Amino acid sequence: MKNRLYIAVGLALMAATTSCTKFIDYSPKEDYQITADDYFKTADDYQKMLVGVYSPMQWLWAVPIIGDVASDNSVSGGENATDVLGLQQMDDYTTIPVNSYLTEIWRTCYEGINRANYLEENKSKLEFAAKEQVYAQAYFLRAYYYFELVRFFGDVPLFTERRLGVGDSKSLGRTPKAEVYAQIETDLRAAIASLPTTVNEPGRATKYAAQALLGKVLLYQGSSNPAKFDEAATVLEEVINGPFSLVPNFGNIFLASGENGPESVFEIQYSNNNPFYDWSNPGRGQGNFAVQHHGVRNLTGGSPYAQGWSVNLPTQELANAFDADDTRKNVTILDIEAYSAANPQFNITYLVAPYKNTGLYNHKYHPRKGETSGQIELNYLNNNRVIRFADVLLMAAEANNRKASPNTAKAQDYLNRVRQRAFGDNDHNITATGAALTEAIWNERRLELAMEGDRFFDLVRTGRAAQEITGFVTGKHEVFPIPQEEVDVSELPQNPGY
Repeated sequence: MKNRLYIAVGLALMAATTSCTKFIDYSPKEDYQITADDYFKTADDYQKMLVGVYSPMQWLWAVPIIGDVASDNSVSGGENATDVLGLQQMDDYTTIPVNSYLTEIWRTCYEGINRANYLEENKSKLEFAAKEQVYAQAYFLRAYYYFELVRFFGDVPLFTERRLGVGDSKSLGRTPKAEVYAQIETDLRAAIASLPTTVNEPGRATKYAAQALLGKVLLYQGSSNPAKFDEAATVLEEVINGPFSLVPNFGNIFLASGENGPESVFEIQYSNNNPFYDWSNPGRGQGNFAVQHHGVRNLTGGSPYAQGWSVNLPTQELANAFDADDTRKNVTILDIEAYSAANPQFNITYLVAPYKNTGLYNHKYHPRKGETSGQIELNYLNNNRVIRFADVLLMAAEANNRKASPNTAKAQDYLNRVRQRAFGDNDHNITATGAALTEAIWNERRLELAMEGDRFFDLVRTGRAAQEITGFVTGKHEVFPIPQEEVDVSELPQNPGY
């Protein structure tokens, strides 16, 4: 029997090595494989397994693409109507339960959860100096995986005490999402209690990362439970009072030199240090596979850009949403025709996107020359900026605006900090209050975080998806279908309408 919950952990353990730039730079083929019964005899065993809990985050490369393609921010693009078919379905609102992208997200998140639970099973086996921090990171990661699951699928199987094996395939039902959220909060609060505020290795969870994620989780629940806005405002204030700052030049954030900078609260680390060649599992290396999707097809010439697959193309409507003097527009969107005309010295040639062409490309994560290795398409080093300080400011602005006793001054201040960076002045500050301020904050989230994967989920959680997204059906499309394999083998009930 196959376990279609995809939660049987494979113990090809990933380890941190001192010679690596990022702690995730490790191939399990460089070490050894051992059985679960023989493991957890030294503190180093726990540290190695912890890195294994981080690793599936890299495989969630499609999450930010889906967050924009399923919204009004971008279209699927691709070579033709059958290319990136799962994304085409999400773009056209014809998604069916047989969808490779959704299956991979389900599989990856439960792999991460099972690895975290493997640590939980063995918590009492050994005492060592860094134990509290190891488990705090594991709880943060488990919360992260469950958060992705609940916002994609709604009610999902919940288990925390042990790994599930093959025999458990039909033993779990779908847990109500309120209970899943409660466990996410429990894990994040446990993480906050023990995580340090600073780390030596970029990409490790910090107290601030856990607080920021908790604030986001609370914000997602606020529309159905307004008391969560008060909680979110409180926990996000801790992050705002931390060491973070807005990078003066918005464009620098998304350069390789801008990774893990002063605006970074949490990033998923990617690397080109271990070239990956496996086309049978293209998203399972240590490079960011999403980057290849965003490039201009057959691009040649002297520009800094590399070619790609013309997927996740920004819409003209998104481009029009930016004010003319908003510095974020050209950082977010690459208009290749305008760029080519403005830079004749590069002698650029390219193929117009064959399918759903908009003439626009994701500039934040556009492939650039010299940032990959091995099988070029598979090994881009670009980190996924999961939570930036600007996101924290906007979440705190919304929480303060929507809580029981609104703090309008704080909401305006946090919103305007982001706008002042975008426009380089105070002339574009927002002075609105009440519902108008709420709308301004939501609009700012779209502009600030465009092409970073938040748009669809923001529209759903705020109840605006049906009015903004063509094809969206209320009562169905707030979540995606459970992968058909889970329905068939694990006998999980399908989401309504699928």
